Amino acid sequence: MFLLFGTRAHQALINVVSFACAYCGTLAEQHVIKRSTKFTLFFIPLFPLSSRYINTCTHCGGTTRLTAAQARHSLEWARTHPQL
Repeated sequence: MFLLFGTRAHQALINVVSFACAYCGTLAEQHVIKRSTKFTLFFIPLFPLSSRYINTCTHCGGTTRLTAAQARHSLEWARTHPQL
């Protein structure tokens, strides 16, 4: 009997905010992304193994790792500061 198991990575765009990039200093859109890895059995994702949040600059492509609290804060900030 064969048992097929493994992992699958998934990423989802959570939020888009505009502020100065830490790498290039340009005022540009920043994508807040959640990356998660799930355990799969017969190619069916069963449960998450890990998840992380990253911030990606749309101008230079620089990425910064975020905590879950920082990702939640970006959602709150976007609600209180609507973009024009």
